[in-house]
Amino acid sequence: WKLVHGDVFRPPSTSPLLLSVATGTGAQIGTSLILTLICAILKIINPMNKGATLTAIIFLYVLSGSVAGYISSRLYKFCDAKAWKRNTIATAIALPGALMTVFLVLNIFLAFVGAATSVSIFTIISVFLLWTCISTPLVFVGSYF
Repeated sequence: WKLVHGDVFRPPSTSPLLLSVATGTGAQIGTSLILTLICAILKIINPMNKGATLTAIIFLYVLSGSVAGYISSRLYKFCDAKAWKRNTIATAIALPGALMTVFLVLNIFLAFVGAATSVSIFTIISVFLLWTCISTPLVFVGSYF
């Protein structure tokens, strides 16, 4: 142990931004998953009602943005990196932006074909507003502390 303890606790030398963004986003997903399970155990949401469960997951994911910001910024500062604003913006935009892009492209194809499973524009705008108006500021609040 005396020979390897310096290697175990050494900050990564390559891409601490990617590591901290992935860890913060994973913490956000994990927090929303655990809170959803706790709500289901306490009978706040009914797991048999799939629409309410999915709405609760999205809502709790949005509210867990501060956890992502906090974990991401702490890990980034542990790596002795200085561009904390870039880290916070990447944490707020990386996964939700990628998911929103994939969702929009698939929804455009579904709407073009005329499928009944395409999502209305009102729903898309409301999810986008949840992301930009609630989750992104919470990531900045979490990264401040």
